[in-house]
This record gives sequence, structure tokens and C-alpha cells, in this order.
Amino acid sequence: MSLILDQVSYVYPGTTHGLTDVSLSIEPGELVAVIGQSGSGKSTLLKLVSGLSTGHTGSILLNNEDLATKPVHLRNIGVVFQSYALFPHLNVLENIAYGLKLRGVPADERRRRAHELLEVIDMTPFADRAVTQLSGGQQQRVALARALVINPAALLLDEPLAALDASIRGHLRDQIRQLQRRFNATTLLVTHDQEEALVMADRVAVLKEGRLLQLATPKILYEQPASRAVASFVGLSTILPAKVLATNRIDLGFATLAANTGSRSAGSAVFALIRPEHVQADPAEDTPNRLTGSLGTERYLGSFYRYDFNALGADTPILAESRTVAQNAIAIAPEHIRLLDH
Repeated sequence: MSLILDQVSYVYPGTTHGLTDVSLSIEPGELVAVIGQSGSGKSTLLKLVSGLSTGHTGSILLNNEDLATKPVHLRNIGVVFQSYALFPHLNVLENIAYGLKLRGVPADERRRRAHELLEVIDMTPFADRAVTQLSGGQQQRVALARALVINPAALLLDEPLAALDASIRGHLRDQIRQLQRRFNATTLLVTHDQEEALVMADRVAVLKEGRLLQLATPKILYEQPASRAVASFVGLSTILPAKVLATNRIDLGFATLAANTGSRSAGSAVFALIRPEHVQADPAEDTPNRLTGSLGTERYLGSFYRYDFNALGADTPILAESRTVAQNAIAIAPEHIRLLDH
């Protein structure tokens, strides 16, 4: 089932905040993650799709059916909330089967399908356990099973891992992705965690102030951001103002570097995007784009160092990551400098 948003706008009463002309499509079985700063419209988008908020303009189509007039319980959408929203007075099996009960599925069939999902999430021994006796990770799996047991036309995940410790988040992230693929669920994931989005999603949408800035695969989003706003939000980077001097040559003010200028003419104002992993520490003197300077703030992160390098004459330090820290010079290969238009 496809999920399509076409020119969707929404304004919270008494404010100017909401969504403006957001269009995106999620193909059958695809997982699209939505990221953005607080207040960017991520949760608003999810609420409109689920039916928890109404009054938008534009259309939201699920399997080519407009959801505008459909109440929440008739949209056939599974939702996993950040708080999981499990019922404390029901045991694990009853929580999973709850959506089937609302749909009038006979008791024997409810139990059979709920037990199937318990087996899928590897929690069969916990069928009669109170949900209050489960760990956060176990509750998350129960909430996911409850959403999937109804065979939803679409699955909405609202910050599903935000309440979990970092030590188990990675494992459960992989489990969610495996289950999503197993059920071929058309999925919209809302998250503030960029790593979670890049690892889990087929495509990622970036929102800012209610507008969609870019929708692309994780690789394209990171390596080919469409704008400075996307580049500065997704991943770590150094973004420096620059000017095109000539074909494949830019001026940073404190140095001139080789970079792919494309079809830009001399004099064009651009931004130079440098990802920290592309900075080479203490290169040989004949290395292209070699910059001299001094080491700034140094951060030891176990398998690598993340540090600031103060290039001679530069006002802004260049962020770098490498196994060793640069003492006197760095270099950035021309193919690793991406230019962004103003």
C-alpha cells in the first residue's frame, strides 16, 4: 500500500506554526524517516496521517484513498508511540490482541494471531506477563507487535527508541527494521536521531519550519545535500563561505583550493562543505589542498579522534576525524569538497 502526501498544509489554531505544502510519497514496503529540529513539523505530519489531528489542506492518500474524512479507527494504520501506550491492566497477549478485539475478530482467532506475533518478536514465554513487569526494550517490541497484528495498510513509528538506553537502542533498531521488512509494511518513522534515520530508512525527509527541504536516500542526503540548511543539519561538517576563482578552483579567503566547481562561473558565491572524515591529518607537503595551522580542541572517542584544526588565517576551525590528530597540517582531497550554492 502506498502512502502519498500531496501539498499538505496545516496551521495550529492561533499560531503560524504547522506544515506548508509538504509533498512526499512512500512506496509499498518502503520505510521513510522524517527528521528535523524541534518544531519542524515532524510530529504534526505523523498526527495528520494517523488522524489524531485534522483540518489540513491538500490530500493524504493511503492506497489511493483520501483519509480526510476517515476517523482514526477506520484508517487501518498501526501506530507505535514514543511512550508505547500499552494498557497496564492487560497482559502482554491481551495488549497485542487489543486492536483485533476492536475490529470484532473472534476470541480464538485473536489469540492465534497474537501468539504468532509473540513468536515473531521472540517473547512467547511472556504471554501472561503484566506489561509493567517488562523492560523498556520488551515493551517496545510488544507495542510493535500490537501495531503489526492488525495487518495495517501503513505503520507509523513515533520516536520508537527515544525512551531506551543507548546500549540496547542499536539492537532494537535492527529488530524493527527486520520486522518492517518481514511484514512489508509501508512505514513512516519520525525521529530526532539522525543515525537512527540514516541506518533504518530507505529514504529520509528533512523538515525545517514546516517545509520539506529534501527527500533522498541516506547516502545522497549525506553526500549530496541540496542546501546549506540540509548540510548543516545532517551529520557533522564544516561549512565555509567561498568564491569560485576559476574552473575547479575556489577561494576561501585564507586559502585557495581545488574543488569541482561544475558549471559555476568565476565570481559565484558558494559554500564549501567539508565532512570531518574526509580531512587528512599531517599530509605530505605536495598533497593537494594542504593547509597549515595548529591543533585546536581535541576529543578522544575510542576508535578515533575528533578535533578542531585551526588553519592559518581562518576564522572558523575545520572539524576533523581520524585515527591520529593533525599537529601542523591537514588536507582535503578535491573530490571531497562539495560546493553549495547560496
